[in-house]
Amino acid sequence: MTDQLLDHARHYADAHAGRDGIAVTPFKGLVILRETAPSMLEYAISKPLVALVLQGRKRVMMGRRPFDFGAGESLLITTDVPTVSQITSASRILPYYSLVLELDPATIGDLVDQIGATPLRANQPVRVDETEAEIADAALRLLRLCDRPDTLAVLGQQLSRELHYWLLSGRHGGSIRQLGVTDSHAQRIARAVTLLRNHYAEPVRIAALAETAGMSLSAFHVHFRNITSLTPLQFQKQLRLIEARRRMLARGEAISDAAYGVGYESVPQFTREYGRLFGQPPARDIRLARERMTAAA
Repeated sequence: MTDQLLDHARHYADAHAGRDGIAVTPFKGLVILRETAPSMLEYAISKPLVALVLQGRKRVMMGRRPFDFGAGESLLITTDVPTVSQITSASRILPYYSLVLELDPATIGDLVDQIGATPLRANQPVRVDETEAEIADAALRLLRLCDRPDTLAVLGQQLSRELHYWLLSGRHGGSIRQLGVTDSHAQRIARAVTLLRNHYAEPVRIAALAETAGMSLSAFHVHFRNITSLTPLQFQKQLRLIEARRRMLARGEAISDAAYGVGYESVPQFTREYGRLFGQPPARDIRLARERMTAAA
């Protein structure tokens, strides 16, 4: 089954992947990643997702904990958490391929209501497991529809729902169940994270975030850090820096324009904090990233 999934993913990605290695599919939230060389470190605040690795290997760091995984394994991220990732095994002969699907909390919530309540496990925002056969089969049938986009309106949501069901009922289930439990801590913090994502360039009011989450200030601070591994201000800072890096790489924005555009009032402060997160000042980091992109083209 995974061999067939790889064949279909390779066919689609080779035809549709852009210079960034991302092949967007007609199904919302579903992409295929393709890389022909080991990558530099990539920084992101990931949304809940599942990534089925079909060929090659990758490493994801959450805090100081590494997760190494490869073909036949799946990475599951169940909340908005900062990650550092790197493709560690890829070549032109054997590219890295993975199928990435954003998880849909509404679908999970509906399935949780039908499956019935079970005890929630402690929050485990990142984990790696072997890809189960039912998950690979549902993913294969969903990917096949991408070559026939006219069928997605009728069958796409049905297959996506089936894929979510197998994720929820399999070994992944305990980690994603909180996404579908009404008014769980995970759902409450997710509302605050959405507010931060939508207004990252604005001054943050912790009281407003706590109110959005429906928590007291003290409870909000505890649960936000437990779920995301960061304080709200640290979370916002990483959002700003990651977005600024994207703007400089994708749009060619000047350092000062990117800094002011994401909410910084001081370019020197931006440069210092950028270097702490990415390991080098913005000018050097962007130059090296562009050199790598040119070499891989």
